[in-house]
Amino acid sequence: MITVRTASFSELDEVHRMIPEFPDRVAHGFYEQNLKHRLFLALVAEVNHEVAGFKVAYQSESPEVLYSWMGGVLPEFRKTGVANALAEYQENWAKENGFKRVFFKTRNRFPAMIKFGLSRNFKIIEVLQKGGVQDYRIVMMKDLM
Repeated sequence: MITVRTASFSELDEVHRMIPEFPDRVAHGFYEQNLKHRLFLALVAEVNHEVAGFKVAYQSESPEVLYSWMGGVLPEFRKTGVANALAEYQENWAKENGFKRVFFKTRNRFPAMIKFGLSRNFKIIEVLQKGGVQDYRIVMMKDLM
């Protein structure tokens, strides 16, 4: 059974370090430092009381748009519905808090994330050329109405 709940900053730092695709290990306090002056939502998902993934979003420069900033699912819990449970919770929270759209950025080297976004009715709205083609940023947006 998947449980989604709000997360503490220290939990976010810890689970971030557990995601193998994140080569940059975050320092203690990374999430608190980046979120303390923002309206944000920080979630952790558990499967049978074991941490399985996380998702963090905050209000963008446009007050009606939520930026789904960071997230990931531990490899052993992928394709089990954890990412969908986190996204569903986040989108419901966004609607309840007056957000009209949600967006995120990923990279070409993460085709599973692009596919996930498309499966949740996100649209590719921009491609940002940064670094090699594998590092191009793919910007995806979804209307919540």
